[in-house]
Amino acid sequence: MTSKERAELRGLASTLDTIVQIGKNGITESVIASVDTALTARELIKGKVLETSMLTAGEACQQLAEACGAEPVQAIGTKFVLYRKRKD
Repeated sequence: MTSKERAELRGLASTLDTIVQIGKNGITESVIASVDTALTARELIKGKVLETSMLTAGEACQQLAEACGAEPVQAIGTKFVLYRKRKD
């Protein structure tokens, strides 16, 4: 993914609601499944790492990207953005 594409996705993500939250249990199978389902439906999602989590937003973003076959777009503060192009 080029930096120009990433910048465009960051702009689109700024208006999105947070739909995934990572809590004290970290990244579980159910979190991966819900992220995978959300990426299939939306392509671009925004998530948040709660204060109780032992992960940073960057770590969570990277782990979820690897688990779901997605591209990490951005991780700032407690929020992160993931993108996965639809197969159709």
